[in-house]
Amino acid sequence: MNISAKQVKELRDKTGAGMMACKKALIEAEGDFEKAIEILRKKGASVAAKRAEKSANEGIVVTRIFDEGKSGAIVEVNCETDFVAKSDDFVKFANFVADAVVENKPANVEELLNLEINGAKISEELNNIIGKIGEKIEISRFAILNDENGIVVDYVHHGAKLGVLLLAGNVTAELRNDLQPLLKDVAMQIAAMKPLYVKRDEVPEEVINKEKEIYMEVARKEGKPEQILDKIATGKLNKFYGENCLLEQVFVKDNSKTVGDLLKEFNSAHNSDVELRLFKRFHLSDENK
Repeated sequence: MNISAKQVKELRDKTGAGMMACKKALIEAEGDFEKAIEILRKKGASVAAKRAEKSANEGIVVTRIFDEGKSGAIVEVNCETDFVAKSDDFVKFANFVADAVVENKPANVEELLNLEINGAKISEELNNIIGKIGEKIEISRFAILNDENGIVVDYVHHGAKLGVLLLAGNVTAELRNDLQPLLKDVAMQIAAMKPLYVKRDEVPEEVINKEKEIYMEVARKEGKPEQILDKIATGKLNKFYGENCLLEQVFVKDNSKTVGDLLKEFNSAHNSDVELRLFKRFHLSDENK
C-alpha cells in the first residue's frame, strides 16, 4: 500500500514518533490514521517494558506554590540521560505531572499514575512519552506541604536537579511580604547544607544513641578515661546537631549566626512567633527517596 510523505508527516506531527515508526504504523493500519495512532501507543507501551530494567538517574525537580502561598508541591521525574531531561517533551511531561499533583492531591505515586486527565490515565501518558522519547521515564516521588496559617516557599537550583520546599507556620497576612526573603534564604540553605531535621527534638532516639555509641567507642580507642567518655560524646552530639538540624546550622550567608538566630531576630523585630515546621529536599537519585 502506498503511504504518502504527507500522511507520515501528519502522523509524526500528531504523535511525535519517528518518521519510520509512523510509516510502519500507517502501513500496518492500511492507512487508517486513528488505528495507526493506536498502534504507536501500543508500541509505546512495549518500549516502556523494554526500558524497565534501565536506570533512570537523570531528570528534573519541579515545584508549585498554590492556595495563595499556603501550599506547595514538589515532584521528581526521572529519565536516563541529561540530554532527554532538557528536552521540551520531557519538561512538558514533568510540568503536566506537577499540575496533576496540585489539582488532585493524590496520596502516593500509585494513586497519581491512576488519575485520569482528559480521559487518559497518567500511566498511559507516561507510556506514551516513553514510546516517543525511547528512554525509561519514571515519576519517582512527590510531596505536598500546606498550612492554613502558614506559608510555603520553594527553591529550585539551576539545572532543576535539586529542589526545596519549606513550610513556615504562625504566619499572618501582614508578615508574608517581610518573611519571604528570609524563607528564600533558608530554602537555599537547605539546598546547600543538606539538613536532615528542622530541630534537635526531631532526631530519633535510636539515631542519637547510635551516634553516642560511635563517639564513645572512638574516644575509648584513643585512650580517653572511661569517666569522661559520656561528656565527650555529648560534645560531639552538639556538633552533629549543628550539622544536621536546620535551626542549629551556621547560616551560609553570615557565619556569625545560625538559622535559628535569624528566625529569632525576625520574630523579635516583628513581635511574631513564626516557626520553621517542615521542609522537603529533593535531589536527583538521592538515596533518601
